[in-house]
Amino acid sequence: MSQITTENSAVDELDYALTALDRCDSCGAQAYIRVTLKSGDLLFCAHHGAKFKDKLFPTALNWHDESSRLLEDRTV
Repeated sequence: MSQITTENSAVDELDYALTALDRCDSCGAQAYIRVTLKSGDLLFCAHHGAKFKDKLFPTALNWHDESSRLLEDRTV
């Protein structure tokens, strides 16, 4: 299990997982990326996360990316 370190604390990744209720701030699709900035959090789908990464990553306090979940085999 990995941890995500934020400015104030370390959070277990399982406690921080995005759900189907988390929606992209750009298009409303399911969010797989949470970006923490000084001004607050932004949620993005994989497409918009990739689109804005170059601009936001240098100033982000935390970049939590769960887009690898899109590649998981769910046909078990």
